[in-house]
Amino acid sequence: MDCLFCKIVAGGIPARIAYQDSDVVAFHDIAPQAPVHILIVPREHLSGLSALTTEHSALLGAIHEAANTIARQEGIADSGYRLVVNNGPHAGQTIFHLHYHLLGGAQLGRFGA
Repeated sequence: MDCLFCKIVAGGIPARIAYQDSDVVAFHDIAPQAPVHILIVPREHLSGLSALTTEHSALLGAIHEAANTIARQEGIADSGYRLVVNNGPHAGQTIFHLHYHLLGGAQLGRFGA
């Protein structure tokens, strides 16, 4: 498979792993946009949010549980953090494996219009 994130999940490409369980792998972004910037990816290859079905409900719960666990581990659970998902090229998605950006560790700018 040519998917960068699938290669990281499989251990073929080194990454600074922040968290992993049977459903997800989370690793530090190589170009962080905040003091804490961790990518949370499902082990299953899904191209993006639009690939999800109702059968993925448990996976979505696992991703959000992982985000909460990581935020506690990183010491940002109480101060706050942001989860961002880009879906498709017009949204800025550049790697087509579903992934969440967990951002925190500083006052983040206002998001949205």
